[in-house]
Amino acid sequence: KIVGKDMKDALFSVIGTGAANVCLIRTLIKAGVPARNIIAVDSKGILHPEREDIETLKEKNPYKYDIAMKTNGEGRQGGIAEAMKDTDVCIAASKPGPGTIKKEWAAGMNDDAVMIAAANPVPEIWPWEAKEAGVRIFGTGRSDFPNQVNNSLGFPGIFRGTLDVMAKTITDEMHIAAAYAIAEVAERKGLSEEYIVPTMDDWEVFPYEATAVAMKAIEQGIARKKLSRQEIYENAERIIKKAREQTKHLMKEGFIPPPPE
Repeated sequence: KIVGKDMKDALFSVIGTGAANVCLIRTLIKAGVPARNIIAVDSKGILHPEREDIETLKEKNPYKYDIAMKTNGEGRQGGIAEAMKDTDVCIAASKPGPGTIKKEWAAGMNDDAVMIAAANPVPEIWPWEAKEAGVRIFGTGRSDFPNQVNNSLGFPGIFRGTLDVMAKTITDEMHIAAAYAIAEVAERKGLSEEYIVPTMDDWEVFPYEATAVAMKAIEQGIARKKLSRQEIYENAERIIKKAREQTKHLMKEGFIPPPPE
């Protein structure tokens, strides 16, 4: 919304195809991103049907094989630089940097580019390097930089919503509902280039997210308990608020040490 691009029209480069990004690609496609608009890279280069190791992937890594066969509509080949060129969004979950993504590669992206460099403890490229290269929106997995895109924003609400309606499983659609809930909370607070997701201190995101997840489970027919939206929200808020108060008390009494400076 900040850069004025529809994700269904945007071109994505995805750096790293381990567990995180394999699931990310699947989720992006389910959320409406055309598979052909995704260009994925692993340690050996861009995934595409003509790769020398394609038969090995088919036998030993069917997830990567599936990505190679259905993404990359342009048929790009090469490495990270070629994957990133003229893309609108880059999402990296690969080798910690700095230097995994070079500044000149970021400069080759389209105007108003969005980049998430999620490697920890050091992102694939430093925020200031990406900004100097022309990237407009930049996020990492770290709390000491703006836009911490971290799974800590997801799993508390996802699990709370799942448990509160006793869902039989957790579906991709529930993940997507959680993502939209997180985005809606950020938008209510006021989106900016340095605030695209709530922080961990914005704790109201979690009951809101839990409600979205639980309602999606009910909609999909996998919830063992059928509750109203209001009941789900009030229950999640009560449990989360109680846990936060207990933690504060234990820290105040010295049972939980403060985090290191």
